[in-house]
Amino acid sequence: MSTASSVWIPRLSALALGVGLFAGCDTYPATGNTITTGTYEARATVTYTWQVDYARSFDQQRTIRRETFASNRLVNRNGVRPEGAVTGPDEEGLWWPALPPRPTAEDLEARQREAIEQRTDPLLQKQVDYAITFDYDGQRRTLPTSRSVYREASRAFADQQILELTFGPGEQSIGAARRIASFDR
Repeated sequence: MSTASSVWIPRLSALALGVGLFAGCDTYPATGNTITTGTYEARATVTYTWQVDYARSFDQQRTIRRETFASNRLVNRNGVRPEGAVTGPDEEGLWWPALPPRPTAEDLEARQREAIEQRTDPLLQKQVDYAITFDYDGQRRTLPTSRSVYREASRAFADQQILELTFGPGEQSIGAARRIASFDR
């Protein structure tokens, strides 16, 4: 499961207006056991993707199909600026890659299946997937998490602090993180 939100922008010049429209949401409840770890890596994988909707009629949902074009991805680790970052950090503390190339007229026409099909303008989607890797019971585990856990782990990493992590349901996610102590690296 990912934390994702779309920003639909008909023109690239409107990008600056749309950047603040996406926001991660916390979808992993903290309901399980807690563990303490000094070895962890919080990751936020950010992705830009161009998408276009095609349809015989946009009034008939069953005729609409979405085509995905170029995409660029960048992995943020522990809040540190990653190599390849072009913008950031944004209001969520994330660094972003360069925009992928916008689909050309030839690209758009090549995906049209029928002459009567209509299409939307290319739309830029932003997506963020959060995860945390940590040592637990002699094993290295990576589980999905939320924006708030990523931010707390990033701050703890910068301050060289140990984390207390709280599992979500079935120990399949991390629902909360809390800084508890300092340590030497």
